Amino acid sequence: MGYSIGQIAHKTGLSTHTLRYYEKEGLLPFIRKNSAGLRVFSDNDLGWLGMIECLKETGMPLKGIKQYIDWFIEGDSTLSQRLDMFQKQKKRIEEQIALLQKHMERINYKISLYEEAVKKGSLDAAFAIPELNEKRKQFLTKTDKKIQ
Repeated sequence: MGYSIGQIAHKTGLSTHTLRYYEKEGLLPFIRKNSAGLRVFSDNDLGWLGMIECLKETGMPLKGIKQYIDWFIEGDSTLSQRLDMFQKQKKRIEEQIALLQKHMERINYKISLYEEAVKKGSLDAAFAIPELNEKRKQFLTKTDKKIQ
């Protein structure tokens, strides 16, 4: 089935400007044009857009995404390069997730601390709770000693 750029923009949430930019940058080399010169997107193009957005949202620059697409077009001779690219991207994502988990621990601690402070009417009273104070000490030894 063929879709117009407006239909694809609606389906993906990407602007028509972004879609044109992606095409200009070589990220959508498979897009066909009809006899009137209008872009006609296919279901396969939707899949490519999904992959582009996935890689972009995980921090891969457009240059890297373009490299992947070029390797795909080159064919099976680039399978090992593509595998290596995805393995490296996975490692970067895992590092991001680990960092976010650490931040989540601190945020959860702060939520618990302030829930108790609200219940007890003061931050000092919340710090007097052994579990919260112990957690605070753990964060203090890991960071800058300025948790309040």
